[in-house]
Amino acid sequence: MKRLLTGLQSSGTLHIGNYFGALKPFLDTYQNHESFLMVADYHSLTSLKDPALVRASIENVVLDYLAVGVDLDNATIFQQSQVHEHTELAWIFECLVTVPFLMQSHAYKDKVAKGLEANAGLFNYPMLMAADILLYDAEVVPVGEDQRQHIEYAREAANKFNNAYGETFKEPQGMILEGTGVVPGVDGKKMSKSYGNTIPLFGTKEEITKAVLSIVTDSDGDIPTNVYTIHKLFKTEAELAPMYEENKGKYKASKDALIEDIENFVAPMRARRLELAAQKDLIKNVLAQGSEKARAIAQAKMLDVRSKVGITL
Repeated sequence: MKRLLTGLQSSGTLHIGNYFGALKPFLDTYQNHESFLMVADYHSLTSLKDPALVRASIENVVLDYLAVGVDLDNATIFQQSQVHEHTELAWIFECLVTVPFLMQSHAYKDKVAKGLEANAGLFNYPMLMAADILLYDAEVVPVGEDQRQHIEYAREAANKFNNAYGETFKEPQGMILEGTGVVPGVDGKKMSKSYGNTIPLFGTKEEITKAVLSIVTDSDGDIPTNVYTIHKLFKTEAELAPMYEENKGKYKASKDALIEDIENFVAPMRARRLELAAQKDLIKNVLAQGSEKARAIAQAKMLDVRSKVGITL
């Protein structure tokens, strides 16, 4: 089977954008691949500076993965920072690519434009992501449409290394689930924790209600576009059309229907998450076992890399 890898940053509470943009594509296909799920805690350090929050977020991501239905018999969950080869390989890639090349990153330019600190980690982010993917010879990488460039960066890093030192890395392919690559937030922009425009994936009904009621209701033909765009994630257009036609101009009715549909979708996962959180040492054991497996693969790859770049005597 082809090897699949995906990851989520441990920088806060997951939202429905994370689910439909990254988790759902993984859940739909992971049993058909040799699958790895990475808790991307090093990536989170570009914006998260509170150690206690970092630790709590790592635990939350594991619980989230398990709560949405990931079966550990068919997937390996591991912690990025427990596999030191990620940052080592990222440094080697950084010595191969140019500053102008990294400056082309859409994600970097977007975050800086939004006022986020332009730290070096944020700038070099694409090469750490390339290392995440290429260490494992991952051939399939589920990403949102807006992250397609990250796959291109990984392919370029692989090419740079292969051309300089000989064939070593496989070029990965992005797997983009059509229609859910970019999930809009309550303000109509991309849903992101950084922008504070999210609907929590495991939120209480009260939290979901508060978020949905805050959705900006720009309309197109009496239909609240932003509400409808999010609603299509939970029901088909054929199911939604009669309700939206009946409630033309009644934005509150549309939002109330969306609240109920999100609650019905989230409630079983929320209950499962509470059960898992009560199991002592579950998270530590999952990460220890998964990281050990990932580390064995990464270490073997880096033996070859170190030899080829000349640092092994």
